[in-house]
Amino acid sequence: MIGLINYGMGNLHSVAKALEKTGSSVELVDNAESLLNYDRIVLPGVGAFRDCASALKETGMDAALKETIASGTPFLGICLGMQILMDVSYEFGRYPGLGIVSGAVKHFPEDHPERGFKIPHMGWNDVIFSSEKDTHPVLAPLANQQVYYVHSYYCAPENPAHLLAACSYGDHPFAAAIGHDNVVAVQFHPEKSQRAGLAMLEAFQQWKP
Repeated sequence: MIGLINYGMGNLHSVAKALEKTGSSVELVDNAESLLNYDRIVLPGVGAFRDCASALKETGMDAALKETIASGTPFLGICLGMQILMDVSYEFGRYPGLGIVSGAVKHFPEDHPERGFKIPHMGWNDVIFSSEKDTHPVLAPLANQQVYYVHSYYCAPENPAHLLAACSYGDHPFAAAIGHDNVVAVQFHPEKSQRAGLAMLEAFQQWKP
């Protein structure tokens, strides 16, 4: 059973439908006490980092998430659900994240639009793996595939080992996927990435970290 975190933001319906297409049983989770009852946890998200962090804190979901992840439960973060894992975000100010992956959430370079790269970065783009380390099992179905991105901010993890896949928008590289241990998170939207995205969600369902 997958617990899909509902904190009042995010495209829950489309993520739930995509997970169900892979054969997963999905329940919405809107209280901290229930979080430990699931085999896997997914945190989707669209919107502002500050609002997401505030909603998680108000419900106690922030502490429950840390406890659940520390217990070894497989966790998938999507888009804003990836960014909230970081130490800090500089989106419209400076706001603390969950600190599960060390690093910061930053804005694309301010001169990107002047050089022909509109912000947000929106549309199909690559998932690039390092040739120097094994591909993460959840991300393996994305080899030689493109996925769908919508974002103005990106994650910059401090530890290179936590960078699981990369992408570039214009000449600016960013993290397409981050994680460690039982945590994996992606900047793109697997639920909007057609067959490649569904294959990745199925791999998450089968993943045994």
